[in-house]
Amino acid sequence: MSKQKKIDKIRNIGIMAHIDAGKTTVTERILYYTGISHKIGEVHDGEAVMDWMVDEQERGITITSAVTTCEWKNNQIQIIDTPGHVDFTIEVERSLRVLDGAIGVFCAVGGVEPQSETVWRQADKYNVPRISFVNKMDRIGADFYRTVDMIREKLNANPLCLQIPVGEEDCFEGVIDLIGMKMIVWSDDDEGKEYHEIDIPEDSVEKAVEYRDKLIEGLADFNDDIMESYLGEEEISKDRIIAAVRKSTISLDIVPVLCGTALKNKGVQALLDAIIDYLPSPVDIPPIKGIDPETEEILEFPPQDNRPLAALIFKVSMIEGRKLSFVRVYSGKLKAGEDVYNPINGKKEKLSRILRMHANKKERIAEVGAGSIVGVVGLKHSSTGETLCSLKKPVLLEKMEFYEPVISMAIEPKTHSDQDKLEEVLEKYIAEDPTLKVKVDEDTGQTIISGMGELHLEIIISRMLREFKTSVNVGKPQVVYRETIANKASTTSIFDRDVAGEAHYAEIEVELIPCDRGEGNKLTSLLDKETFDENLLKSIEEGVWDSFESGVSMGYPVTDVEAVIKNASFKESGGTELGCKVAASMAVREALTKGESFLLEPIMNVEIITPDNFMGEVIGDINSKGGKVDSIEPDNDLQVIKASVALSKMFGYSTSIRSATQGRGTFTMHFSHFDNN
Repeated sequence: MSKQKKIDKIRNIGIMAHIDAGKTTVTERILYYTGISHKIGEVHDGEAVMDWMVDEQERGITITSAVTTCEWKNNQIQIIDTPGHVDFTIEVERSLRVLDGAIGVFCAVGGVEPQSETVWRQADKYNVPRISFVNKMDRIGADFYRTVDMIREKLNANPLCLQIPVGEEDCFEGVIDLIGMKMIVWSDDDEGKEYHEIDIPEDSVEKAVEYRDKLIEGLADFNDDIMESYLGEEEISKDRIIAAVRKSTISLDIVPVLCGTALKNKGVQALLDAIIDYLPSPVDIPPIKGIDPETEEILEFPPQDNRPLAALIFKVSMIEGRKLSFVRVYSGKLKAGEDVYNPINGKKEKLSRILRMHANKKERIAEVGAGSIVGVVGLKHSSTGETLCSLKKPVLLEKMEFYEPVISMAIEPKTHSDQDKLEEVLEKYIAEDPTLKVKVDEDTGQTIISGMGELHLEIIISRMLREFKTSVNVGKPQVVYRETIANKASTTSIFDRDVAGEAHYAEIEVELIPCDRGEGNKLTSLLDKETFDENLLKSIEEGVWDSFESGVSMGYPVTDVEAVIKNASFKESGGTELGCKVAASMAVREALTKGESFLLEPIMNVEIITPDNFMGEVIGDINSKGGKVDSIEPDNDLQVIKASVALSKMFGYSTSIRSATQGRGTFTMHFSHFDNN
């Protein structure tokens, strides 16, 4: 396994889906059939290889994106199994950033569920080619064709069936391969290792011919060669169809659809073949682009070992207290013991060890080339989203965007020994998770942790106790608000003071203008760059941005405000950087007060799935919370209600929905925007 594969034999893929669609089970089967695992680990038994954290095993969900490597038919597949719960969306986001392809797993009963839509949109953002696998074909209520329709309608995708099922629910027997026009069946007595191609049953031939025609028609829309043969009614070979599907998948024109039941060991080997046949290798996608940190020239780094190094750290984990960085190598080679350069902080780093990852097991390797995803030990000064390159040819790859937290919780150490450990433990978690924010409340002395949802913070606190034996008292969850202004306001502030024996003076005029919701903050300077010293201008701007960090109403960050720096003046002796920064900050704070600063709260997009007969209770509950129902869509005997509700009204909603629907309703929610509710 440690030998480097040729780059066109590498597949970097992610497995993504709504919570409980079965993606970790799919991954476990992949590991078993590729020989990595000698027995199948089940999520419901707490034995899944990829869900190796205790919290994951207890809750039966994926929390961190685990990385593993396996082989299939002389190709190397590097898999990232990502979480489905909305609180851990960042794990999906940063995984998609470094992947070349993805498998969207859909439950044949639930179809396209809310979190499937979220992760699908994230994959759209990064232009990641996808295959769809309709799982759980053996479950009561399974409907393959309905799920395919939902992929088309809800995800605005172009699904193309490469397989159709034979039977559904407890009558699910196998799948028909529409390219080879054979039925594939799996044996039950060897955990699905043995599978055979047989002739299509007579009662399924008509449907198979119909869907093969749809497959060829769908390909003909994007492939002139197939179009000519189709119009000429020529027989089209299996190899030509596979090549056409591959080309159209990589160009994002189609999404191939396969089906099966991972839990019952049916369909996974065909999915492995599809990963190799249709998803891109690193050479099939455009070269990564970055900028020269000095000249800002755009640079391209093709996926070749003999080119300069360009690699991205997409995740940092603290495993047994040690920092492990997950790195995607786009170009060049990483070698253990050699120095690399981080252009963001200008520091050299030594790679002490390079590890081929298999969930939480590791294999040491001496070097890796382009296209690889590996774990690296020894990076002291580098964190998530930062670039590693060579000192001779520095490059800055595009940084990753992270979400702002919407919920906070106060924590206090239970004992003196916990107090000593708390700061160190939180530092490790911040390095690991960019969406976790920590600050100390100056009034109460409490430590405030902020994150993406209640579950997110619950897991952090649970891990503190399990991994670091650190006990804390926990306060109730609190909403993270924002502040903005109602009116335009202008003010001039003077800073005139001696500090450490040096005179500091600056007079700054700033005007604040309210912006539309969701626009964020803006800064416009009307000062003449040729008249003012560059460092003084920079200090004035820093003063403005710093004062936006904490508003005047309740100390929350300021948003949706444009600051215009209108004027600046200094004494004859000249201005100082400190004077400019403080005067600008004072001017902004005064203008925030004059502009009648007020609070904005996080508004959440909520999607509720409820049986028909409970719809009235659910809508009544949303209305009582001051929420707004945006749409109601029927889905068989269920109703899908989409609404916008203030986060402060949604604490404990899982209990409310259970009591309103006799335990049959489910919901998901994610942050939409800040507004005054």
